[in-house]
Amino acid sequence: MEKLMKLRGFYLFLGLAGGSFGSYLTLLLKENGMDLSQIGMMMAAGTLIAICIQPVWGLIADRYNQARLVLILSVAVPAVLAAFYRFDYFIVMLLIYTVSTIFSATQAPIADSYAIAAANKAGSSYGSIRMMMSIGAAVGAYAGGQYIELFSVSTIWLPFLLLSSVAVIFALTLPRQAEENHMMSQSFSQGVKQLLSNRIFLAFLGGCFLVNQTMAAFGTYFVVAFQSVGGSASYAGIALFIASFTNVPSMLYASKVIRKLGRERTLLIGALIYVLRWGIQVAFPYPSVMIGVQVLHGLSFGLFYIAAVEYVSQITSSEIQATGQSVFNIVFSGFAGILGNLLNGLLLSEGGVGLMNLACMISAAVGSLLLLYVARSSRRKVQLPVSSNGLSL
Repeated sequence: MEKLMKLRGFYLFLGLAGGSFGSYLTLLLKENGMDLSQIGMMMAAGTLIAICIQPVWGLIADRYNQARLVLILSVAVPAVLAAFYRFDYFIVMLLIYTVSTIFSATQAPIADSYAIAAANKAGSSYGSIRMMMSIGAAVGAYAGGQYIELFSVSTIWLPFLLLSSVAVIFALTLPRQAEENHMMSQSFSQGVKQLLSNRIFLAFLGGCFLVNQTMAAFGTYFVVAFQSVGGSASYAGIALFIASFTNVPSMLYASKVIRKLGRERTLLIGALIYVLRWGIQVAFPYPSVMIGVQVLHGLSFGLFYIAAVEYVSQITSSEIQATGQSVFNIVFSGFAGILGNLLNGLLLSEGGVGLMNLACMISAAVGSLLLLYVARSSRRKVQLPVSSNGLSL
């Protein structure tokens, strides 16, 4: 129980820090003279390098029993480097963002390995821990918008550094390694080969990729897009608060929904809500609608993410649990982030909010078709755990 409280505190302040800074980073870079295409290119390049580095973090965390150290660095280094986003040189910004992303890329898989292990041991659910990050992100996003209105976006790094420091303090209280961590029981490449040899798992990854690339249009470009149709930074903060806060009930009750409908159907429902979410914004590109539609965020991202993490956990054996989560994270956050930042930045710059939203709706729809295939395949076959000799679904 004590470890659950520490993890909830860690996720809460991680959310507060990310919500108050990450949502407004594009606005800060734009104010420093960068255009949207440059911002998309910078974020895509940083993410690509981080993907290549991520297996090294897994090696350090597991082989050298340093998961806690890696987790602390993943929070502390980006927080310190945030002070340097005030420069207006593209190369400097690219370097800072790349280094920050290299460290922060390992944050989700390692934090989740702690959370999943602790939840299983305490008879709780992963969603009940992860929802604290959504609460923090909601409050942080709203507070960030108010901060910008009162002060300046150029100093938004200050609260980010302070809140990240508190998250680091919570991380220092965690054990050196999460229980039940089996990443290095076989090589990363062997685990990847096993996972990618199954067409259903590939369809799952493809669906996640197409659905989540649309989140770059929200996470990276929402504030800029919102302002382009007449919204203000403070109202953008309200929209971001609504989006993050709706994750709370979704993540809290996700396990009950999954038990009733199954992981595959829950994934499909989440993907279809993504289609609805973007479709509404295509039909009604107004600030008030862009605020109101955020009530669907929890039903889309909240349900989708929890179901996806649990799906990977279900179909992989203990020998490649962390490898499976790493592969999922590389595709879900890494490759999807690269495409999303490049494509949506270009679409927003060249065609405006309407074109970007239309592309997101189509991408989510195609991703839903792939997840429909996954859901139907799971009904036709008896699903078995992944073994070290190969996948079986």
